[in-house]
Amino acid sequence: MEIEVRPLLEVTEKAARKVRQLAEREGRSDAALRVRVVAGGCSGLTYELGFADGPAADDHVVRAHGLTVLVDPRSAEVLAGSTLDFDDALLGGGLRVRNPRAKHECACGESFAV
Repeated sequence: MEIEVRPLLEVTEKAARKVRQLAEREGRSDAALRVRVVAGGCSGLTYELGFADGPAADDHVVRAHGLTVLVDPRSAEVLAGSTLDFDDALLGGGLRVRNPRAKHECACGESFAV
């Protein structure tokens, strides 16, 4: 019997490429992307993305397409099974977390509830 092990967070190649471009533009080509879930927004939770120099001791580390993504344990509970993607649409484009556990998203797309 073969057991499929899926990473905590899937990262599309398009998203990884965009994040690496942004990091290089900021002069941080070795930086990792930190993805956090924080309280806020009109639906209760929001995603916070930013660059980090390295993982904390208890971080989950996801490596995909030349990108390292860091997720703290509390955020991991909400992010499990999600996909980080990049949409290059002029309106509403950008990095997006596609979370199958999100039961409701606000109209602006900035916050969600699980």
